[in-house]
Amino acid sequence: MTGAAVVWFQQDLRLADNPALDAATRIKSSVVIPVYIWSPREEGDWTPGAASRWWLHQSLASLDTDLRKRGSRLLLMGGEVGTVLPKLAKDCGASRVFWNRRYEPAAIARERELEETLTHAGVDARSFNGSLLIEPWDMLNRSGKPYQVYTPFRCRVQHEVKPERATRAPTRLRSPTRWPRGVSLNSLRLIPKIEWYRGLERTWRPGEAGAQARLKIFLRKRLAEYSTARERLAIAGTSSLSPHLHFGEIGPRQIWHKLGAKGRSTAFLAELIWREFAYHLLYHFPHTPLQPLRKEFASFPWRRDAKGLRAWREGLTGQPLVDAGMRELWATGWMHNRVRMIVASFLVKNLRVPWQEGAHWFWDTLVDADLANNTLNWQWVAGCGADAAPYFRIFNPESQAQRFDRERVYIRQWVPESLDPQSGVKYPKLIVDLGGSREDALQAYRSMRAKARRAS
Repeated sequence: MTGAAVVWFQQDLRLADNPALDAATRIKSSVVIPVYIWSPREEGDWTPGAASRWWLHQSLASLDTDLRKRGSRLLLMGGEVGTVLPKLAKDCGASRVFWNRRYEPAAIARERELEETLTHAGVDARSFNGSLLIEPWDMLNRSGKPYQVYTPFRCRVQHEVKPERATRAPTRLRSPTRWPRGVSLNSLRLIPKIEWYRGLERTWRPGEAGAQARLKIFLRKRLAEYSTARERLAIAGTSSLSPHLHFGEIGPRQIWHKLGAKGRSTAFLAELIWREFAYHLLYHFPHTPLQPLRKEFASFPWRRDAKGLRAWREGLTGQPLVDAGMRELWATGWMHNRVRMIVASFLVKNLRVPWQEGAHWFWDTLVDADLANNTLNWQWVAGCGADAAPYFRIFNPESQAQRFDRERVYIRQWVPESLDPQSGVKYPKLIVDLGGSREDALQAYRSMRAKARRAS
């Protein structure tokens, strides 16, 4: 198989607009060996959570089906990437290994080491950008430093970035006469033994075809009203593309060009660029998944409240909108964006539980769990990140429900007993006084600021 090209799939589980795959197929008469390597130990603290693993199983199965339609298949392997890929290339006699980059700290280190190992072995090792509109290192402010404020970042991306056109999926792939030995999808044990994921099955269609179908529905039915409909909790007003983007079943370039010139001025594009901002920050500030970007928050007086944290996770806080969001999360692996802000504010400000606890729970339960987005959004709510909401901005879930779920349709769907005392299901009392906890949070913030001033 001399001249074969190994294409290593990561979070780019699609055939169209896949730069690594496209590069391999452009090599005349080259055999292409698509491979996915399950290596959870190398992810460290960020091994995919249960909901993400369920999605990954479905997405890998979908990708394999799409490859088989083109005369190929997806080779599955397990183990450390730095060992598995060089051995695979050697065993296959492959002269090239291509992949699309990831930007998480552990992934960056792993890919650098892999490139050195392969290059030393005489293999053409190349990585590509298949995940972002612009590389994090290509967008710096006038001082040559990373952006930490979203609006100027958005303006530059929106007016200066011109992504290449997305390439089409190959119609045929040349396969090896004998495939290397791999493992079965079921042997990866991505599906939980306890069948709590049935709600995910009813809600989602993982895979490239599912991503394209969801984008088509969004563009046809939701984009025109997106700026207002996205705030209404009881309707499907958002794109719901986030898990498809995370797993790379669709790329941002594809969305950008599908939006067209008119769509690129909409509020939806701002959300797409917010995702770019998240990756920009993660790349330049790799410590932020566990530590606050704003250093003074390292001394913030958080509370350890195991009972409150458990009630929050289970949707039993006694605050209907918060509980509705947490129950939606458990049932579907997803939560409306505004509700995410509300439940996060309740946890870090009313309960004053560290934001890392909430980020960890979201990581395990969201089908769109994404390290860059998860980090940016939790630090934004907690007030300790880039372009963060002022700490004194504390969402009142009661007034938020009045504004965005006036008829209580969303709350009734997920917490019906809160509206019907005669339902036979006992609804808990509110575990914290909203007004009093707000004042306590503000006092804690003032105390932190005073301590920071004394230290300086």
